[in-house]
Amino acid sequence: MISVILNVYKRPYMLEKQIQAILNQSVEIKRENIHVWYNKSDVVQHFPKDKNINTYACNWNTKFWGRFTLPLLLKTPYVAMFDDDILPQRDWFKNCLETIEKPETNGILGGSGVVVDCKGYHPHHKFGWNGIHSNKTERADLVGHAWFFRQEWAKYIWYEKPFTWDNGEDIMFSYLAQKYGNINTFVPPHPENNKELWSSDWKTGQEVGTDMNASWRLGGHLDVRGQICVYCIDNGWRTVNNIK
Repeated sequence: MISVILNVYKRPYMLEKQIQAILNQSVEIKRENIHVWYNKSDVVQHFPKDKNINTYACNWNTKFWGRFTLPLLLKTPYVAMFDDDILPQRDWFKNCLETIEKPETNGILGGSGVVVDCKGYHPHHKFGWNGIHSNKTERADLVGHAWFFRQEWAKYIWYEKPFTWDNGEDIMFSYLAQKYGNINTFVPPHPENNKELWSSDWKTGQEVGTDMNASWRLGGHLDVRGQICVYCIDNGWRTVNNIK
């Protein structure tokens, strides 16, 4: 039912922890439905211990985009994708399935949802594991860190050339899916009193996601995200706050 895509680049030590977190989900995941994209990594010493898991070795740095080619090849109804600093909690997939199967929240789901408050990326507010811990599903403009979507929607991210190949795959996916498929973006519930539903272990996400490998630390990273948001809004992206 669900294929899972993991990405290995500068944090290979996280791979086995992520695999275990996926296999521990309350919704059963078959090992052969786990796919690992090696993004210019030393792949030999970091292949999964379980040989039933699929591996894809890329000898150049595709940054954020290469992993988004894999969903086009998959046959399961749903695809889940994770950044390498995320450990999904036990009921995350259950949470996603219950959310996406409701007509009113049938959209791209994620663990960290951004609602832009201006024509740009900042200021904004967030829902999810690293934002507002809401008891209900929240509409967002874009989601990141963890994605969950119908396999048939994977094509939309390739409908237009990216604004830049260096950044913004999360923004472009939500923008293009809405523009060409009328598909909106949501964050499933992240209740404070039930962290088993969360997309990420909070402590791990904070510690690993703020290390020196974090992409947001790169010079100009956030400024470029603002430029991408402006481009998307100018080209028809309907944001939650109807910014024009």
